[in-house]
Amino acid sequence: MTQVLGKVVTFDEFVAKYPDNRGQRYELYDGVVVEMPQPTGDHEEIVVFLSTKITLEYSRLSLSYGIPKTVLVKPLENESAYSPDLLLLNLTNLVNEPLWKKASTVTKAASILLVIEVVSTNWRDDYLKKYADYEEMGIPEYWIVDYGALGGREFIGKPKQPTILVCCLEEGEYRVSKFRGNDRIQSPIFPELDLTAEQIFSAGTVR
Repeated sequence: MTQVLGKVVTFDEFVAKYPDNRGQRYELYDGVVVEMPQPTGDHEEIVVFLSTKITLEYSRLSLSYGIPKTVLVKPLENESAYSPDLLLLNLTNLVNEPLWKKASTVTKAASILLVIEVVSTNWRDDYLKKYADYEEMGIPEYWIVDYGALGGREFIGKPKQPTILVCCLEEGEYRVSKFRGNDRIQSPIFPELDLTAEQIFSAGTVR
């Protein structure tokens, strides 16, 4: 479970204090500092798998993209800051980011090509709050990888089953497509990406 820490703080106070020397991940939700739970091994293997596949794809296409280790995504309209499981940056636009040099933080949709959140026990954050903020920021593509079928039935159906939601921005709103089993992921950013939902879900078990 996520743990809420202390009083309400500003973004500047947040980046000045967190993370501390314990190596723990933190996010800021409307001024409230939240300590993120330690992810499971399956969660991290899926992140590694996706990072590798996406890196191979943008490298093949010779695109100036990159996947950083620790970068914050900050909506401009509130005192929030998120540390996505996977963040694909447009490196050429970082010169236009006012917080980049100081705090390795991005705020502009032109810099953020894709955000992927791999669902943990705090699934409501991915399906509700982050969804709304990423949409409002104008981030063109957002994947919710729910390998454990933890999300609510309104999001992944009944009976619950592992699902990937690919949210693509159209006229300022996300259009959501759902992928399960042997469905091939349809990504507008990488239309030639040859990857199924099941390949992603089984990334933690295949050797």
